[in-house]
Amino acid sequence: MNDKELFDAAKSVCKPLALSAPEFSAGTVGAALLTAAGNVYTGICIDLACGLGFCAEASAAAEMLKHGETHIVRIVAVFENGESGTPCGRCREMLAQIDRRNLDCTVLLGNNKSTTLRELLPMHWLEE
Repeated sequence: MNDKELFDAAKSVCKPLALSAPEFSAGTVGAALLTAAGNVYTGICIDLACGLGFCAEASAAAEMLKHGETHIVRIVAVFENGESGTPCGRCREMLAQIDRRNLDCTVLLGNNKSTTLRELLPMHWLEE
């Protein structure tokens, strides 16, 4: 799977959905990750009050774990406007703790740019 296909997989699940109150929503961010085994898992964000929701990357990672995999090769998060962005700090840490090899996964940033999770988490405590 190439980068565009992974981006398109994330974008395809990014479908904003209003929830029980105007400030609550789901699907404004979609994520897709490619595992070392070649499988793609997707997820969406759920935005609720008091931090009760979760990010699209966490949702995709949960789907991956449900299938018994831990090693991510590439990951991308896409916002409802079609732009991609980096995982938040919480997601960066979660991905690293799931499998240390994920520190070397490629994070797609859009405009043919990418970085590694390791570059987003310099001097990570798991590597001490």
